[in-house]
Amino acid sequence: MSNVRFLMTQSLLAAWQYQYQAQDQEAAHRDFLKTLNREPIQPNKAMLDGIQFENMVTAYCEGNPPREDHEWLEGIKGVGDRVRGCQFQVAAYREIVVGKVPFLLYGRLDGLRAGNIFDIKFSRTYQPGKYLGSPQHPMYFCCVPEAKRFDYVVYTGSDVCVESYRPGEGEPAEQTVRQFMGYLEETGLAPVYIEKWRAK
Repeated sequence: MSNVRFLMTQSLLAAWQYQYQAQDQEAAHRDFLKTLNREPIQPNKAMLDGIQFENMVTAYCEGNPPREDHEWLEGIKGVGDRVRGCQFQVAAYREIVVGKVPFLLYGRLDGLRAGNIFDIKFSRTYQPGKYLGSPQHPMYFCCVPEAKRFDYVVYTGSDVCVESYRPGEGEPAEQTVRQFMGYLEETGLAPVYIEKWRAK
């Protein structure tokens, strides 16, 4: 297995972490197991709204604004004006070794411009500091070591909020991966990860 690498994404780590924060922890655990098994998860309304909003922001930045009467018009403009000029949907990779195991970190950046990573969010439940413990910005800083700032640009349905992080803020990606693998070993789920997450 010396040539085998294992894929690691922030969405897998986030699904694992969410189990401990969710109001319905059993449902969150079921969703985590689906993610671990790489099964499709039925998107809920919040997820669908997030996808639609991000697509409309990208379209706005490319010269296709929404209708003037669209309920998200101000949010699309507010977020779009902050991320205008970005490269959108940038794939980023980084090989790391944790506990002698090789991993391929993979992230897809919503936007990248001049050393600034942007992540577009639609969250009606946003509170400042919501993403403090997220594995996303540490992993993306690891994948893009030249980046100087990571901005979560959040539309709440009424306001545009920006939550910014610098390199070194948040738990290092390597440490989160180590904890995650420890959890898999303790719960007997490591064989599932080993089978499903081999990097190509």
